[in-house]
Amino acid sequence: MSDRRFFIKSSLASAALAVLPPSVTALAAAPGEVVIPVAGGKNLLRFAIASDGHYAQPGTPFKQDHENMVGWLNKAHEQKSLDFVIINGDLVHDRPDLLAEVKRDYYDRLKVPFYAIPGNHDHADTALWKAVFGYEDNFSFQKNGVGFVLANTSNNKGVYLPPDHAFLKRELDKLTGLKTVFVILHIPPHLWVPENPFVESPDTVKLLHSYPNVKAVFHGHDHSLDAVFYTEKLPHFFDAHIGGNWGTAYKGYRIVEVDEDGQIYTYQVNASQSPQLNDTRF
Repeated sequence: MSDRRFFIKSSLASAALAVLPPSVTALAAAPGEVVIPVAGGKNLLRFAIASDGHYAQPGTPFKQDHENMVGWLNKAHEQKSLDFVIINGDLVHDRPDLLAEVKRDYYDRLKVPFYAIPGNHDHADTALWKAVFGYEDNFSFQKNGVGFVLANTSNNKGVYLPPDHAFLKRELDKLTGLKTVFVILHIPPHLWVPENPFVESPDTVKLLHSYPNVKAVFHGHDHSLDAVFYTEKLPHFFDAHIGGNWGTAYKGYRIVEVDEDGQIYTYQVNASQSPQLNDTRF
């Protein structure tokens, strides 16, 4: 990935933070800083979302990356309780045979429940995903009155795909009685930035816009993004990366809080506390 691509995407993401809708507040955690937003009411729900561990990618310290992330998330839970963690795709790097290993050796050690959705590098079909995780690669759940729809955006060949439209509509229809719903898609359904391998899916975007209670969408896939982009007024958040050999200079994750008044707070955590950010070579 070129430095120019990273610079353009970082600049666009930073600019986008200035136009968040009033129901969603986004903050960024500086190196070494613990950010605990003051909510308007008592926390109804608090969770972390992380992506792109790329377990077993050659030439990377993937075991140490995962050891670090489990430790960081457990520490975050000890400091202020998390209800669960979501792992948003690319758990492994082209090694579906290692999904059970990364689950057993790392994610099962989290002190809170976790949910995972495939990415394009997981190369997992529905049967394998269910065998490893106990649920299919498209699923939904509710927690404390907040709905979550997690949809696969790839296949066992690693092809980039829009989410299954019928599944997404069916699950969102089930959740229309809830005030707040979040959608989790590893690969975004819109092209925002140059040189970016996302999927342009206007049908998906139109569907998401048709549900007023869909308050945000969360994506992985692009390790260099850690902020927010928009389709109309709907925010799409990124969370950098757990592992892999490219992306932001730091490894991190995103925290999301929903309070009793329906106010949503989210911020990105620079978990590895890398002091050098936005470096560019000419």
